[in-house]
Amino acid sequence: MMALVYLGSGRRAWQECPQPVISQATDAIVRITATTICGTDLHILKGDLPAVSTGRILGHEGVGIVEEVGTGVVAFKKGDRVLISCISSCAKCSFCRKSMYSHCSTGGWILGNQIDGTQAEYVKIPHADTSLYALSSDIDDEAATMLSDILPTGLECGVLNGLVKPGDIVAIVGAGPIGLSALLNAKLYSPAEIIVIDLDDYRLETARSLGATAVISADGKTVEAVMTMTGNAGVDVAMEAVGTPATFDICQSIIAPGGRIANIGVHGKPVEFHIEKLWSSNITLTTRLVDTVTTPTLLKLVHSGQLDAKKLISHRFALNEIMKAYDVFEHAAETRALKVVLKVGN
Repeated sequence: MMALVYLGSGRRAWQECPQPVISQATDAIVRITATTICGTDLHILKGDLPAVSTGRILGHEGVGIVEEVGTGVVAFKKGDRVLISCISSCAKCSFCRKSMYSHCSTGGWILGNQIDGTQAEYVKIPHADTSLYALSSDIDDEAATMLSDILPTGLECGVLNGLVKPGDIVAIVGAGPIGLSALLNAKLYSPAEIIVIDLDDYRLETARSLGATAVISADGKTVEAVMTMTGNAGVDVAMEAVGTPATFDICQSIIAPGGRIANIGVHGKPVEFHIEKLWSSNITLTTRLVDTVTTPTLLKLVHSGQLDAKKLISHRFALNEIMKAYDVFEHAAETRALKVVLKVGN
C-alpha cells in the first residue's frame, strides 16, 4: 500500500509500505476513504515531538470501510463505514473509566504517533469496538473527517474546559482550523460575544463569516484593543489555539477576574506564566489532550444540521496528492488553507 511516511525532521515521503495486519483480537483493518492533515502533523515534521520515530506513517483522522476485524471485535464487521477517532480507547483501564481516553494505558493518541496512522490506504485500529464509530449514510466523508479530531478538540479543550455559558465574552486567540472549530462549538452555548484574534486577515474574515462578533488583528496592540472593547474588564473565557508563548501571553493579559484560560494549542516551547499578576484574580487555567468523549454528541449535531462541519474545509485533494496537500497546508498564509481533505479516487 502507499502511505505518507515521516523520515525525520523536515522530511516526508509518499511511498510503498507493508499493508497492516491483525495482531490483536480487538484490532480492525480499515480501508481509508478520506483523511486530512492536522497541525500536530506539522509539529511532528518540525521536530517538536521527538518521540515520533523515523519511518512512522502519519495521520490520526479519517473515515473508511472496515476490511477485516479480529475475533474479539463485536460492534463492527467487514463492509461497515466508520469514523476513526484520533484517540484509541480500551474503555477498561483506570483512565478510560474516568473518561480520560487520551490517557488510556494501551491507547490514547497513538495513531500517527506511537503506531502507524491514517494517511495511508489502510490502517490498523486497536480497540476497534471503542475507537470506531458507525456512520449513517447522511453524513458524508468530508463532514465525518472533521469529527475525528478537530471538532472534538475545539469543543472539549476549548469550550467545555473554558466553561463557556450564555452571556459570556469569549476570546479565541488563533483563527486556524482549531480556533475556528472552537468558534463553531462556542456558538452552541450562546455567549454574548466571540472575539477572534489572528495575524491573518483572511482567517479573520473567515472567523467573522462563521459567527465571530468581532475580530482583532494581532498587531502589537491586541491587548489594548480587547480591553477597550470590554470596558477594561477583560474576557470571561480566553482560548489559546496556536501553541506559542506570544499567544499564551495574550490570553493571560486579557482574562477578567474569575475568568477561564483554556489552552488548546500544542506547545513546543516553554511559556511564562505571570502568577505575579494573576495570583489574586480567581482565574482557572486548563490544559487537555482531546478525549473524544463528545464524538457521539457531535455526530448528532452534524446529523441534525446544527453543526456544519464542512465549513472548516478549504482544499480538496486525492489521497495520492498528499505531498502537494502538505505543501499547501504548510504555507497556509499564502494558500489560505484551513482544513484539507484527501479522498480516495477524488
